[in-house]
Amino acid sequence: MPRLHLPICPRLPNLKPAKHAAAWLMWSLAVGVGAISPANADEFDWSIGTYVGKYHDAEPAGALAGRANYAEHYMLAVTGSKTVWRHKEWPIAIELDAMAGQQSGLANLTEVAFAPALRWSGFPWRDVLRTDIRLAPLGVSYTSRVGPMETGPDGRGSRTLNYLFVEAAFSSPKATAHEFFVRLHHRCAIYDLLNNYGANGEDFLSFGYRHKF
Repeated sequence: MPRLHLPICPRLPNLKPAKHAAAWLMWSLAVGVGAISPANADEFDWSIGTYVGKYHDAEPAGALAGRANYAEHYMLAVTGSKTVWRHKEWPIAIELDAMAGQQSGLANLTEVAFAPALRWSGFPWRDVLRTDIRLAPLGVSYTSRVGPMETGPDGRGSRTLNYLFVEAAFSSPKATAHEFFVRLHHRCAIYDLLNNYGANGEDFLSFGYRHKF
């Protein structure tokens, strides 16, 4: 099997589209703070769900900028979360998120991961379409073996890496317990902090559903 040569995790050079998206997002967050009322009493503290993803060779910033190349490697995962803190007035919450997934295609392996996540639900159009952004920059991910996508030039890699995800979640304002989401699932060495093998880790563009209760 030919080796996949991937960039090391993650680099952010000249990502003008990503910068424009970030500026738009910050503007929307600022508008959302003043546009919505305090958090509703019908918020949920637990969730369980599932998602499927396809492997690509770019870190999340690169994927958002359209620089990702996809391979025939897939993951099917289950995920669960627990809200541990919610602001009384602002639409901000902190959740603990965990996942377990089975990968297949270029290799067969199992991944389990855990990370605290920040959820923002204050977009001004939330009365039409509930839109939440979830960000988990630091977590722990462990795989049952080192896959061929995660080995450096010398053939070495790590089972334990940082777990990061960026997620956009959508639900009907009348049925917020049912949430569909798009997630960029990412494993990396945090700028070679965890190892210096020269491998990017793994990235999946994922689509899923969760039920909140």
